[in-house]
Amino acid sequence: MGSGLSLALFPVALGIVMLGIGLSLTVEDFRLVARQPRVVLICLGCQMLVLPAICLGLVAAFGLRPELAVGMMLLAASPGGSTAGLYSHLFRGNVALNVSLTAINSVLALFTLPLIVNLSVAGFVGADSTIGLQFGKVVQVFALVLIPIAIGMLLRRRFTAFALRMERPVKIISVLVLAVIIVGAVAGIKDDVLATLGELIGVVVLFNLTSLAVGYLAPRLLRAGHRDSVASSFEIGLHNATLAITIGMSPTLLDNATMAMPSVVYGSLMFFTAAAFGLVVTRRSAAPSSTVAGQTARRTLR
Repeated sequence: MGSGLSLALFPVALGIVMLGIGLSLTVEDFRLVARQPRVVLICLGCQMLVLPAICLGLVAAFGLRPELAVGMMLLAASPGGSTAGLYSHLFRGNVALNVSLTAINSVLALFTLPLIVNLSVAGFVGADSTIGLQFGKVVQVFALVLIPIAIGMLLRRRFTAFALRMERPVKIISVLVLAVIIVGAVAGIKDDVLATLGELIGVVVLFNLTSLAVGYLAPRLLRAGHRDSVASSFEIGLHNATLAITIGMSPTLLDNATMAMPSVVYGSLMFFTAAAFGLVVTRRSAAPSSTVAGQTARRTLR
């Protein structure tokens, strides 16, 4: 698959991902915010404030060149995607919380993402740069994100049985399509990827693992349950790489392949790091339960 075809298909892949999110959403899911405001606010605070600050620190520590630095900030500003809900399901997180957080993050990102990207461009590239997300480009991102979600929600409301049957297949297809297109994009621009891989792999992996850890530990420190914390970890730790790559590479948006490189590398690695993190968290949470069960059994025998 050539890079030109991959570039043309990124908005399609993003639309499928967002449609899958919409198929899993109902109005009732948004009421979760009212029922669990503390957990939701913790997650949103980490997503919108803590992660961009951490990413900025990592960018400065690794001394990335300006366009890669902007690309990292673009990645940090991107919301979670359907992959977060999939991993949350696999590792027994609160998937309903993921669904609500993804929807809310996707809406808020329409305002926070252009702000963070434009500030990053001004700070790293220069205030007089022509690169950035002006109002017209933000409208395009709005259409890419919210229209498929709205269509999915409408299908869920009008054709509930069909939407329920299609929810899982669409999620699986979206992950497969995303993986295929990322592989195609990497193959098409492999020279660019290889040229930046050594510079990026350390900061990308560290940012990914830090995001997952912050997403899990912040709710736990504030006494949220394990399932909510697992959902938070994947929502905060697994950014929508498709959205970031689309914004970075699209000729009508940033039109800068270098700025998309962090998201390309991230999108290629996050499946493995997230799986490893999920296994570690699951085992650590199971260990105390096993200990308590053993102690209870010994007391019973006595």
